[in-house]
Amino acid sequence: MYLAEKLEPVLTSTKRFIAVVGGRGSSKSLGIGGIRLIKAKDNEEKTYCLREFQSSIKNSVMSLLKDEIDRLELDGFDVLDTTIRRGDVDMFQFAGIARNVASIKSAHGFHCFFVEEAQFLSQESIDVLTPTARNKPNKGLPRVSREEEEDLTGVSMVFVANPESSEDPFSQRFIVPFQAELDRNGIYEDDMHLIVVMNYHDNPWFEESGLEQERVWAKDNLPRELYDHIWLGDYNDSVENSLIIGEWFDACVDAHKKLGWRENGARIASHDPSDTGDDSKGYTFRHGSVIKRVEEKVEGDVNEGGHWATDQAIADRADYFTWDADGMGVALNEQISKDLVDKPMRIAMFKGSESPDNPKSIYKPAQSSIVENQKLVEDIFRNKRAQYYTELRDRVYRTYRWVAHGEFADQDECISFDSETISNLKKLRAELCRMPVKPNGNGFIELYTKEMMKSKFGFNSPNLGDSVMMSMRYINENVVKPKIPKPIRPMPLRRR
Repeated sequence: MYLAEKLEPVLTSTKRFIAVVGGRGSSKSLGIGGIRLIKAKDNEEKTYCLREFQSSIKNSVMSLLKDEIDRLELDGFDVLDTTIRRGDVDMFQFAGIARNVASIKSAHGFHCFFVEEAQFLSQESIDVLTPTARNKPNKGLPRVSREEEEDLTGVSMVFVANPESSEDPFSQRFIVPFQAELDRNGIYEDDMHLIVVMNYHDNPWFEESGLEQERVWAKDNLPRELYDHIWLGDYNDSVENSLIIGEWFDACVDAHKKLGWRENGARIASHDPSDTGDDSKGYTFRHGSVIKRVEEKVEGDVNEGGHWATDQAIADRADYFTWDADGMGVALNEQISKDLVDKPMRIAMFKGSESPDNPKSIYKPAQSSIVENQKLVEDIFRNKRAQYYTELRDRVYRTYRWVAHGEFADQDECISFDSETISNLKKLRAELCRMPVKPNGNGFIELYTKEMMKSKFGFNSPNLGDSVMMSMRYINENVVKPKIPKPIRPMPLRRR
């Protein structure tokens, strides 16, 4: 049997979690299927072949294994209706996790759990699956001597995936924590994990696959983001009707370096608060047209998050500080005023649900159109959140056209994301590129609320994206110097 060299660590690994991720034509599934067949033939290792949904055996990896048995001329295997048997042992069994949770929990006797199309795993399936894979117990209770101890084979879980969004449960568990090293080396390894990135150029037999012509066509005709997802295994973070698409965002990464901008202008800090729970707190700092830092804080309540954000703003020597005062953030006014009272910084509450700023001004006047035919801000945007997300979108698009197509724009109306100082750039990309425009019967630009995005699309709250959006608004009539509210004095008693 021959394997692509990139799979050699997988062949020899005894790690508990093994993931092979990448795009089309890489021979990921074929290689893993071959490895499991050889392990079954030589070592009598049993494999449980799983996927999130399996409506019939035709939807499983069974046909791939059958073809490999024939191609490699492996004797002793019997391909039955629902299993692959060797001798009187079912070496390969197949199931969909979502509809067989109870049977998955009680599964035992398997040396490997092989999960195909793992990018579609739900959080519930991951929570069920990972504790299920465990070694056989030692002989005796509770412990025996080394001489009597049974030889154990470490049980492993092997995932094959072409990642979808960076926010998906599989990506969050098995890719995102190791992203930096995967980007550098294409492989990550620790005591428990082996993660391998594998794409078409890692497949020595790709030319024989007949896919090269299709790949070249895709590169010439598909949007770059879609091509990178299909063929290079990059995240697919865009959604239909998204305000910002991934290709635009990518052009803005380090745009100030590509285009030779100087970092100058106002220093703006913004904070998106949250209470304890699944949502994180967001913080953004931008210097002029360059987003320098985007941070998140998971633990702590809304007040702790507020102190954290003002500390960040002080360290960044911000000129302006704004925060989301819709919902629980409204209670932060006095606290933030106290935190910043002696600092050379102006503050402004941001209420995204309010009517847009400067409603009677003309939205982006076009030189080719007479003033009477142009629309006012109040006729375009449903609220401030839609207004400033569109401002961010416009900056991103101008920058994309400049970087990708050489169309010069005003630096002050563009945006750049500094990759050296933004540690969670991929998460920010996912949040900004999964911001769909909500249909509006009156023609307004409107976005889904955080609650709607969670219930309709299953997206987590875009706290990083919202903090970047809020940084677009900083000079208006609502900006004030921090003041500590005066205490209310009790009224003096009137003498009779």
